Amino acid sequence: MNASDRTPADLLRSALAADPGRPFITFYDDATGERVELSVATFANWVAKTANLLQGDLAAAPGDRLVLLLPAHWQSAVWLMACHAVGVTAEIGGDPAAADVVVSGPDTLEEARACTGERVALALRPLGGRFPQPPAGFADYAVEVPSQGDRFAPFVPVDPDAPALVVGGEELSAADLVARARAQAAELGLGAGSRLLSGLAYDDWAGLASGLYAPLASGGSVVLCRNPAQLADGGLEKRVESERVTHRAL
Repeated sequence: MNASDRTPADLLRSALAADPGRPFITFYDDATGERVELSVATFANWVAKTANLLQGDLAAAPGDRLVLLLPAHWQSAVWLMACHAVGVTAEIGGDPAAADVVVSGPDTLEEARACTGERVALALRPLGGRFPQPPAGFADYAVEVPSQGDRFAPFVPVDPDAPALVVGGEELSAADLVARARAQAAELGLGAGSRLLSGLAYDDWAGLASGLYAPLASGGSVVLCRNPAQLADGGLEKRVESERVTHRAL
């Protein structure tokens, strides 16, 4: 990654320039058997489409706050990076009533209804599938995102010193995020080509760093596992071998 990168969006641009075809996120849901692998280029395309949805259809802008009510999931990572691309502050598990936008999974829809702004729902079905019946009062992400543009440019340049993430009650700027991601990558021993298996939730900094930011900052990749406790005996070691995992965070 480039030493001049000051925002998570900068880190993603650098990763895309360096090696767009390499795997970035390999996602497993061990409750459903789902496996999805996204290269840097594919991940960046999802981020661009989601950022266009956020900035365009949802009219979000720097200074707005988006509450994210999602588990550790590849689509959660996409939404985080889309927020960083637009300059919107992403708050993990915050109060929807105080948010300009709420993004919810299927299990938190009632909680998310407290948001008086824009509401987006994700079914979290395999292959990014839509809800069989769209939830009332929500835009279905899987319906709205495919038609969005594949390239994104923010209306206003992202300020590295502006708030970018709120997690565990702590607010981090975009520059703080990059610095912490680099520090976490060094602490975990990650480098270019490292492959980190993470079974941590996206509800605190440790889970977010292992499941997204540290691999991005180091030029590595992540094997993101949801519901890993449901793996059969010996399943984790088989995955470590088949996915060529070099580091673990469980």
